[in-house]
Amino acid sequence: MTAAIPRPATDTAEQIVSASIRAPPGISVRHCPAPRPRARRFPLPSIVHRRGGRRHGDSPPPGRNGGLLGVLRRKGSGFPQGRAREPRPERGGSRQWETGRMNEPTPPPPVPSPVLLDVWCELQCPDCRSALDDLDALRARYGDRLEIRLRHFPLEKHRHAFAAAQAAEEAFAQGQGWPFVAAVLRRVEDLAASGEPLLVRTAAELGLDSEEFDTALIDGRHILTVDADQAEGKALGVKGTPTYEIGGTLLDGSTSQEGLRARIEEIADGLLAR
Repeated sequence: MTAAIPRPATDTAEQIVSASIRAPPGISVRHCPAPRPRARRFPLPSIVHRRGGRRHGDSPPPGRNGGLLGVLRRKGSGFPQGRAREPRPERGGSRQWETGRMNEPTPPPPVPSPVLLDVWCELQCPDCRSALDDLDALRARYGDRLEIRLRHFPLEKHRHAFAAAQAAEEAFAQGQGWPFVAAVLRRVEDLAASGEPLLVRTAAELGLDSEEFDTALIDGRHILTVDADQAEGKALGVKGTPTYEIGGTLLDGSTSQEGLRARIEEIADGLLAR
């Protein structure tokens, strides 16, 4: 039995542990190493992420359910988790936008374009005055399905024909083109005798701006339009008035107008039936 080694009151922990260990023969107690303290039993969370998965107790990888956002999601916070689903409609019902689309009225079929009838006319021509009745009959039959367009073809033998064509363009600019043309054609003899004053007076009778008419005849603002119509007519083969052009067919009424209206109606009906 070895004698107990007296321990001072101020012994350190290492000295206390060393004193309780039996030293082998020939070895001093002072030279025995003190045992290391035992590790704690409870595991610490690992922050090292391994490829291919993680161990139980490891922290989740960032970007998935880790961090503060993952804690809030797992605890049912008010943060949205993905896009909300649309409510399933009642059986037999449909969504509002589908219902609105189904209830929309079917659009009407497109309105066909009107047939174009060009009338090469001269306002001092007696034959053009005779054609007024045919034009009125065509308007009554076709209405908006037939567009009648005045084209100017003043003849050199009529002194005031060019001024009358310019006046007609000014009447169209003021919204009374065809009424002015009809009124002047019914006064062919007066136009030959009076000239431009008759044109201005006729415009005033229709409620148009007579002063503007007089100015238009002086400054010649419509000369280019009249010249262009006459040049196009000559290029198409127009030689006299009235001459009609419809669907690429040229109908000369300068010598005789018999049967012209029937021919125009035949062509117009064929074009509208397409």
